[in-house]
Amino acid sequence: MFRTSRNLGRLWVIARSFAQYDALFLLEIHPAGAAAARAARIVWRKRKDVKGLRPGQRLALALTALGPTFIKFGQALSTRADLLGEQTAADLSGLQDRLPPFPFVEAKATIEADMAVPLSSLYASFNEQAVAAASIAQVHFAVDTQGREVAVKVLRPGVKAAFARDIDVLLWIAELAERHAPSLTRLKPIEVVRTFAESVRIEMDLRFEAAAAQEMAENFAGDPTFKVPAVDWQRTAERVLTLERVSGVRVDDQAGVAATGIDAVAVVKTAAEVFFKMVFKHGFFHADMHPGNLFIAKDGTLIGMDFGIMGRVDGETQKNLGEMLLGFLTRDYKRVAEVHVRAGYVPADKSVDAFAQAARSIAEPILGKPISDISIARLLGQLFQVTETFEMQTQPQLLLLQKSMLLAEGVGRTLAPQVNMWELAQPLIEGWMRERLGPEGKIADVVSTTLETLEKLPRIIDRVDAVTADMARDGLRLHPDTARALRGEEQGKPRTARWFLWAPWLAAAALLAALMFR
Repeated sequence: MFRTSRNLGRLWVIARSFAQYDALFLLEIHPAGAAAARAARIVWRKRKDVKGLRPGQRLALALTALGPTFIKFGQALSTRADLLGEQTAADLSGLQDRLPPFPFVEAKATIEADMAVPLSSLYASFNEQAVAAASIAQVHFAVDTQGREVAVKVLRPGVKAAFARDIDVLLWIAELAERHAPSLTRLKPIEVVRTFAESVRIEMDLRFEAAAAQEMAENFAGDPTFKVPAVDWQRTAERVLTLERVSGVRVDDQAGVAATGIDAVAVVKTAAEVFFKMVFKHGFFHADMHPGNLFIAKDGTLIGMDFGIMGRVDGETQKNLGEMLLGFLTRDYKRVAEVHVRAGYVPADKSVDAFAQAARSIAEPILGKPISDISIARLLGQLFQVTETFEMQTQPQLLLLQKSMLLAEGVGRTLAPQVNMWELAQPLIEGWMRERLGPEGKIADVVSTTLETLEKLPRIIDRVDAVTADMARDGLRLHPDTARALRGEEQGKPRTARWFLWAPWLAAAALLAALMFR
């Protein structure tokens, strides 16, 4: 009851913001929500300055007014054209994650509380003016006691409590949606909110961001295409993160990029390669690579910033994604459809041929055209229709990847609108597919599976004795010959003969290893 009362109070504030910015259309998905929207319009009048704006633009303003949680949630929703529609999703993709900075005195108090020492003992100088302020934290430039230039990120005071409150409201709304609007169950609103909540919880512990930055740096060690600022662990805590200060031009600063003399198409190609390596080589990717988090050094190296939101992709998902992406790029829509069914994204009782036809309708508008001519809104609108027709289940684990792909595409559009960055990445994808799905890749998979089985086999065999003993004790007996056969024994031969069960597995492993490492 207390939770309901508390959430209703917050919902009143949310409804007021949505009404004032004329963004109540989300409630109209369900009849009960439509009635609530009509009531809200009576209670609160819309602002005059929203006249003429599209629904998605008005929604972005309402979410911004509601603060950090809803700004972040709006960014997540920008990947959900299947829920909001193509134009609204496109409008939310431009949601600005910028807020006024909080006072230096609060930043200083946070640093000294977390580090348990005076600020002056950590930094020789500290710029009191924040150079960037976002929904989670803000950044100050400083010089440490060794004379090194650093960037110090400080968590916003009270932000954890604010997020906890608002995430509970979002979860409560998702629960109501699943209970009273069964048609929305396919979109997994509860699971989506929980996925979002988990990513935010991780983002608000800056030690996790430091660990992510260091892991990413290790993944790209010796790779000249992508740089990650070094972490200063001695000046990092839960609410404080100190990184090496790096310099470069923002990737969306067209004039700045042009002044460096760097070829914009080459930068887009590098961005595509970096994204590909993150997802398909390392299985660990930057999930918030908007232009404010990506810079270009004078030598053309990309510099990543802000590693608070990261995503992971396991080996099986990598293969599925690789096959789907390659299928789209080579216009092999039957392959795309088969992978969707095999991965469980589309129910097995749906027609593969029909889904292949739908995939063709999605891909043809994008392939072979300059990115400036591609209508992302139209593309996502077609996807929305397809997901309904084929009962595709939302994959919350892929939401961050979808968002990251959209952001990467936006970077490409800004720098070189005449090229399609995914077609630039096609040779990499094809090479990776040959490596993973060609003969050697399949041999490697079989060897891995065989070795895993060999590791488990002794435990399985040892369990036979325990199982047969339990069965005998409970009055159910196996014929002696059956028990001996299960243990790998023969009449009159020692028990160690059971290890001959290993022979074919060892032979297969040896043969495959020889082929693999010849």
